[in-house]
Amino acid sequence: MHVLICGGAGYIGSHMVKLLAEQGYTVTIFDNLSTGHREAVKWGTLVQGDLLDIVALDALFKSNQFDAVMHFSAKSLVGESVEKPALYYLNNVIGSYNLLEQMRLHDVDKFVFSSTAATFGNPQTATIDEGHPQVPINPYGRTKLAVEYILGDYAQAYGLRSVSLRYFNAAGADPSGMIGESHDPETHLIPNVLKAVLGAGSNLRIFGDDYDTADGTCIRDYIHVNDLCEAHLLALKYMDKQDGAQAYNLGNGKGFSVLEVLNAAMSVVGKKIPYEIVERRPGDPATLVANSQLVTEQLNWKPVFTQIDEIISTAWNWHNNSTF
Repeated sequence: MHVLICGGAGYIGSHMVKLLAEQGYTVTIFDNLSTGHREAVKWGTLVQGDLLDIVALDALFKSNQFDAVMHFSAKSLVGESVEKPALYYLNNVIGSYNLLEQMRLHDVDKFVFSSTAATFGNPQTATIDEGHPQVPINPYGRTKLAVEYILGDYAQAYGLRSVSLRYFNAAGADPSGMIGESHDPETHLIPNVLKAVLGAGSNLRIFGDDYDTADGTCIRDYIHVNDLCEAHLLALKYMDKQDGAQAYNLGNGKGFSVLEVLNAAMSVVGKKIPYEIVERRPGDPATLVANSQLVTEQLNWKPVFTQIDEIISTAWNWHNNSTF
C-alpha cells in the first residue's frame, strides 16, 4: 500500500512516516519544508512542494499511484492565525481543497486528516467528546473545522472515505531518539521546559497561576506522538470497511497542570528548572481534557504512554541527542 504523507517532514508527520515504513507501507512525503526538517525524513521518498502549487500536485499524483493520503500540512499557531487569518485560510483551507481535488481526479478515496481540539472552542463540559459543540474561537480552529465540513460534503457527493483526528496536546518523541519535536518559534510547553534546561530557550514563563484548578495553573491533556500515529494507522485500516466521513477526539483522557508537567520534568532531568509567573494569556481555558471513548470503541485505540513523566522522558532523550 502506497501512502502519501503531506507534511511528512514535520513533527507528527515524520513520526507517522516512521511507523508506516516499519509496518511495510510504501511512503512518499510531500512537504515544502517551511516548518519541517529535511533531516527528519529518514524513511520514504521526499518530494519538495507546496499544496498551493497545483502543477506540482498534479505531477505528484500522475507519477505515483497512491492508495491513501494523510494530511499534516496545516499552519497551526493560534496567535499567528489571529494576526494573519488570510495566510491560514489560504494554506489550511485552499491547500486542503487542492489536495482533495487531486485525490478526486486520480481516484484516491482514503484520507486521514490532522484536525484539532481547537474546533471546539471554549469547553462546556469537564471532558470533551465528539458531541461537544464545535464553536472555534480563532481562525486556526475555524480553518480546521472548514475542512471537516468539506470532508463531509465530499463523502456524500463523491464517496470519499475520511477520518478526522482531533488532537489535544501532542507531546514526546520517538523512543529511538531519531526524531522529535522542533519548531521555530517553539510554543509548546514540554519542549520549552526542556530547552530551558539545556540553555537553548528563553526564560520559562507560566501564564497565570490563579485558574480554578488544584494548583492554579492550566490543565491540559498530553498525548504521546507515537500514540497519535497509532491512531492514524488504525484509521487507515478502518476505512477499508467503513464509508463516509468519521471524526474522533484523541487524548489521554487525563489532565496535567502546568506545574505538574514542570515538576515531572524536573524529576526526569534531575535539575531544578527556574520559571516566572506572568499574566494569563487571553482565551486560555482553565481545563482542556479529551473524552476518547468513541475512538477506543470503534478503532480499538488505546494510548500506551499514559504518564506525563514517560512522555517527557522520550522528549528529553531526543533533545539531548538532536541534530536539528
